[in-house]
Amino acid sequence: MIYLVEDDDSIRELVVYTLNSQGMKAKGFERPSLFWKALEKEYPSLLLLDIMLPEEDGISMLKKLRVRPDTRKLPVIMLTARGSEYDTVVGLDSGADDYVPKPFRMMELISRIRALLRRSEDMKTEEYQIGSLYVCPSRHVVTVDKEPVNLTLKEYEMLTLLLKNSGTVLSRTQLLNQIWGYEFDGESRTVDVHVRTLRQKLGKAGELVETVRGIGYKIGGNGL
Repeated sequence: MIYLVEDDDSIRELVVYTLNSQGMKAKGFERPSLFWKALEKEYPSLLLLDIMLPEEDGISMLKKLRVRPDTRKLPVIMLTARGSEYDTVVGLDSGADDYVPKPFRMMELISRIRALLRRSEDMKTEEYQIGSLYVCPSRHVVTVDKEPVNLTLKEYEMLTLLLKNSGTVLSRTQLLNQIWGYEFDGESRTVDVHVRTLRQKLGKAGELVETVRGIGYKIGGNGL
């Protein structure tokens, strides 16, 4: 079940209708209070969340979800008319896994939803240790100097993908296609924003994520 919290009736009805027509069960809520009530009865597999809402904004809702044990790892995609890099960073820092500015193309949204659902259900069993950084995908554990690091699902997926391909440079296009599941359009700064927040959260271990100018990013190699 996919939940959508969106106060615009036309957008909410279109998204819910399209998802249901694609074989993905979905329910829409025009107010946060209706969503919280539904959450007590059924736990969704993914949440589409608008920022500008009555009663409380989407960022506030997201922060509440991320501190609850039962919803801490719930995949969340933000749907909002705000499209600036600053608002994107705020959403990601608050725990969003993806960020889709309005107006959006429905098939692209569906592609992102499917990619996020697939990756959230297909965690690897390898363990990685590079310097002070330790990652255990099967338990969704990331630590630096044995201290836990809280990452969004997209940040986590980017980190594990880079670790899986240790020593290999992955281009922004490769990262977008493998993590978000859609073609790079030449303008998106999504990867760079996620790398920036990932480095910040990893602290000193963030230096392990290397920028290869003009190409992309890598972890490992050069004696690491």
